[in-house]
Amino acid sequence: MCGRFTLIQTAEALYKTFHVEKLPDLEPQYNIAPTQMVGVVLYNQESEQREFQKLRWGLIPSWSKDLGIGVKLINARAETVAEKPAFRSAFKHRRCLVVADGFYEWQFQENQKQPYYFRLQQGKPFGFAGLWEQWQSPEGEEITSCTILTTEANELVQPIHQRMPVILQQQDYDVWLNPEVQTREALQQLLHPYPSEAMTAYPVSKVVNSPKQNISDCIKPL
Repeated sequence: MCGRFTLIQTAEALYKTFHVEKLPDLEPQYNIAPTQMVGVVLYNQESEQREFQKLRWGLIPSWSKDLGIGVKLINARAETVAEKPAFRSAFKHRRCLVVADGFYEWQFQENQKQPYYFRLQQGKPFGFAGLWEQWQSPEGEEITSCTILTTEANELVQPIHQRMPVILQQQDYDVWLNPEVQTREALQQLLHPYPSEAMTAYPVSKVVNSPKQNISDCIKPL
């Protein structure tokens, strides 16, 4: 599961990782929660270039009658994403990179939950494997939303949680974003746990438990 993450990178750092020319000024986000707007990288078929957009986190299938379903679809399991009705069309045609530089997971300790923060060793930004979808309400409101794929936990995450978000390798971004790549086999081989030796983790304050707290204390080590 991935229910909270961060994005506090500079535009320069994001450009080096994602090679997107037009990046807006981004405020630091220390505690991104479901239903909030998140940064994603898409492939624009008309311009044949990557572009940055803000989408609502929590995928709303085009056939849904209620946007509330998005709260239940913040994640999609990599093992079954090609089969589930809510995700299979987006998996084939509408893939994206959800831009991040860290994520949180919680461990049960003596009848309470202790949050941990996970990031890459060098603190660089990265892309979660994501899917996006367009939805229109009965009143005509249009919302573009996204979800984050998850996989089994690597050795670093496993003591804290059994699942982790799929962090794609930078060299795999083009394949993931390419709408012409539609075979399940080609896509599934990208959806594996990120190497634990390339990551680091540490416990953080329970202040992160509240999605209203968007402060640097969320990522400070205990």
